[in-house]
Amino acid sequence: MLSVLPLIDQAVVTLAPQFRALSIVVQAAPLTHPGVAQEALERACRSVLAGGPSWGDAHLAAWADTFRAFGAKPQRTPCSAQALRKRVLKDGHLPSLDPIVDLYNAISLEYAIPVGGENAQAYMGPPRLVVAEGTEPFDTMKEGAPAYEYPDPGEVVWRDEKGVTCRRWNWRQGARTRLDADARHMWFILESLPAMPLEALTEAGDTLIEGLQRMMPGVQIESSLIGPGAS
Repeated sequence: MLSVLPLIDQAVVTLAPQFRALSIVVQAAPLTHPGVAQEALERACRSVLAGGPSWGDAHLAAWADTFRAFGAKPQRTPCSAQALRKRVLKDGHLPSLDPIVDLYNAISLEYAIPVGGENAQAYMGPPRLVVAEGTEPFDTMKEGAPAYEYPDPGEVVWRDEKGVTCRRWNWRQGARTRLDADARHMWFILESLPAMPLEALTEAGDTLIEGLQRMMPGVQIESSLIGPGAS
């Protein structure tokens, strides 16, 4: 099992002292039941259209406030969970992309929580949640071609030793560490603020793990809590 030990910079702790997350590390097995993900995605879209969890709106509003605190404009660049929710509310569904991506998007929608999925083998050093200086490269795609851009100084980003892996905390994922069903070592991060009950965060993680186990019998999984409440 590949070890993944995410690190949270003190500047981020100061910005959001009650931020906590579930880190889930996966050594994949053959994906034999991809339909599990499609079922989960359809169920999650129905949940959004029905109103979602009772605390969901408050949790997404808290993320918007947190984005504003480091200078982001959530109306233009919302947290990932809000962006998915807007698409479902507009179109009534979310298109299928990849079984693994569909599964973690389903968790994000059903639990109103940003969920990141990363190819752990593509990382150089541990994932770190930091306040950017503005010089860190971020690899992306523009007009179908590989390109680099840079975060704003003061922007909260996930990064490794090579550069930024996700901009504006959980808004846009980079190309280098992007996850799909072919990855052998996966890392998921479920990110929450106090408006989301701890038991709901735990349930979201358990639901993701159960889905992975159904899709990939024999998969190996480790889960750990980061932040307040962690043992």
